[in-house]
Amino acid sequence: MMDKKEFRHIGKPLDRVDALEKVTGKPIYVHDMELPGMLYAKVLHSPYARAKIKSIDTSAAEVLSGVKAILTGKDTSHKIGLYLVDKRIIARDITRYQGEVVAAVAAVDEATAERAISLIKVEYEELPAVLTIDDALEGEILVHEDINELDGGGVFFPQKDSNIASWNKTIVGDVEKAFEEADLVVESKMYLPAAAHTPLETHVAIAEADPYSDKIKIWTSAQSPFAVRQLMAKSFGISEAAIQVIVPSIGGGFGGKAGVHLEPLITLLSKACNGRPVKLKATRREEFNQLPTRAAMRSRIKTGVMKDGKITALKVYYDWDSGAYADYGANVGRTAIYSGAGPYEIPNVEIHSRTLYTNKVFSTAYRGFGHLETHWIIERQMDIIAQKLGMDPYDFRMKNVLKPGKRTISGEIITESTGSPSDCLKAVVEEIDWAGYQSDEERNRQLKTGKVRGKGFALLHKAPSMPTNTATSVIMQMDGDGKVKVLIGAIDMGQGANTVVAQIVAEVLDIPIEDVEVVWGADTDKHPYDWQTVASKFTLMGGNAVIRAANDMLGQMKEVAAQVFRCNVDKLRHKDSHIYHVHHMDKSLPYSKLARGYVYEDGSAIGGIVIGRGSYIADGLTNLDPETGQGLPALSWTYGAHGVDLEVDVETGDIHIFKIASAFDVGRVINRKLIDGQIKGGVVQGLGSAIFEGYIFNEDGQVMNPSFTDYKIPTAMDIPDEMVSIFIENPEFDGPFGARGVAEHPMISVPSVIGNALYDALGINFYELPLSPENVALTIVNNTQKY
Repeated sequence: MMDKKEFRHIGKPLDRVDALEKVTGKPIYVHDMELPGMLYAKVLHSPYARAKIKSIDTSAAEVLSGVKAILTGKDTSHKIGLYLVDKRIIARDITRYQGEVVAAVAAVDEATAERAISLIKVEYEELPAVLTIDDALEGEILVHEDINELDGGGVFFPQKDSNIASWNKTIVGDVEKAFEEADLVVESKMYLPAAAHTPLETHVAIAEADPYSDKIKIWTSAQSPFAVRQLMAKSFGISEAAIQVIVPSIGGGFGGKAGVHLEPLITLLSKACNGRPVKLKATRREEFNQLPTRAAMRSRIKTGVMKDGKITALKVYYDWDSGAYADYGANVGRTAIYSGAGPYEIPNVEIHSRTLYTNKVFSTAYRGFGHLETHWIIERQMDIIAQKLGMDPYDFRMKNVLKPGKRTISGEIITESTGSPSDCLKAVVEEIDWAGYQSDEERNRQLKTGKVRGKGFALLHKAPSMPTNTATSVIMQMDGDGKVKVLIGAIDMGQGANTVVAQIVAEVLDIPIEDVEVVWGADTDKHPYDWQTVASKFTLMGGNAVIRAANDMLGQMKEVAAQVFRCNVDKLRHKDSHIYHVHHMDKSLPYSKLARGYVYEDGSAIGGIVIGRGSYIADGLTNLDPETGQGLPALSWTYGAHGVDLEVDVETGDIHIFKIASAFDVGRVINRKLIDGQIKGGVVQGLGSAIFEGYIFNEDGQVMNPSFTDYKIPTAMDIPDEMVSIFIENPEFDGPFGARGVAEHPMISVPSVIGNALYDALGINFYELPLSPENVALTIVNNTQKY
């Protein structure tokens, strides 16, 4: 049970510590930066999904005044890759997607660089391309002919002579026998398209490569500066210490800035320009065409159930159209084998998750990290089964939901500390006043008005997908006035990490939050290490590191105070920025008198500068067995549910959302205002995936909607009439004050909850995203027998 302690800062709806600076335009972004002697880069893109580069003529561009360097694939042999090193920094000999970089220019200004790009002549031989999931699985054309040379490190499994970058699987029990014994077997095939991250700030980076040493300095809009440093060091064959990565403010990421993207290319250009800094900023079109997406995915799912509603078997193939390079896509696919059955107890499971190479723009991490995709499949299938059983979908889920003492499909035991999916489901079902599917009579009555109302709900769960040695660290220094500066390596990109850190520091030290400054941005030469700002991990991991650093500070001050008071340390407590004796309250010292050592009346001093350090590692994790998928992959599970009440215009297919309720078991609320904003923002972003968003490719593999003119995202006009955030607080024993992460989760089941509500409204099951007005209206027309 949650303890009843009243906190000073934890749980309060405090404003973001950066709110005033943000709204007054003070933060500096890499887009704003200009360095002395800086050059500007532009790149030339392949117009073909797959083509042989027969020749590149740069002669006209080379003589253009102001051009300082031109690079093509022949100028570099460097490769880059997160998990599979499969991507050249500049394409050489062959291009693998429309938009891939085939040449780059550095010039004195952007206009000159753009002009130089237009003067480069490339002769291509267009080749047959792998453009669909079926093409990829057939393997008649290999996207990477050297796939047999790729090393997955025992975590990812490239398949020989194929387009399968990684084939991960989970096998538990005897699925085929369970299907034979089941009372009902339901099979479905579902699909969702690739989607764009659409951060407000496009990718941008500046690199300055010292011509006389290995030293490289990079300023970049990235989520993970230490990952950029590590991957750059591996690609360039130099030490991590030689690379300094600086991230000032970042204008959104959503997973798309989690890896390494522009940094290697501009480093090569800087080297070619004798160390002058080179800046490259992506246009919005390049954000769609050149830079990575969320993967498209198709699933074939088969579920066995008994008449009483108990699920006995699940077999799923998740096939990810991950584009031309593996990047984060391989790890996204891996998450499906431990979370791709949803938050349910199923004794017999077989999951195959295949990350596929195709000749399309490659994929990477995206908010929810594969869970939106798998939950679209699982939560739609749950409703479809309930319909066939004639069972209320709420009762069906509650009969199968994970409870304490049960095991996940990877073998982890659920405890009270894990959280409660059933609490979340109950909360949203009550909030939308669910009373079962509406009758055909009621549906027909509404049809006469041209608009039909429907309700639905969906569950979700997520655990961070990260290495077993994932770690984070914190350094804190107390100034002479007792105020505290905090250094972290994580990036606050809108989720409020710096505010949460300030609240935890202020709570542990019992000081005003105004006395805490979390130093903005990150610099790998100055800030302590953090793995990456992904996976909704920082509140739990960073929060614990902060607590340890704050307690380290308190320990140092108490050691000095114990000498001053001539008592044992265990007799000392702290409150209101003071250390005091528990039995003699008059014996009290303010932090300010201890921060730089204590000075006696005679001038002698003891102690020293108070600097706290704390770190936290994701201990207890293991790799998954490559054949069975068994292991301990989850530092923490977060559960949630959505419920929706909507209306459909039968003629236009337009969907109007009256209410969407979202419940999450957050362990403990650290900042009510922040988490409410995360939930509502995530819901609206999820509505984009549900109703509007999706890449459209033509038959040649070209992106047909690479701009906001044709790629629609939600606007203020699309926000639901009412969004309700519900916080379930079953404490996470390992979390700071019992908290667990939730930043990525709010969008995960939004598409499936919309699909489930559309069935209640229309009596039609939808199997593909997006659920756009056009697609909904067309589906209605194709189901005219219902009307």
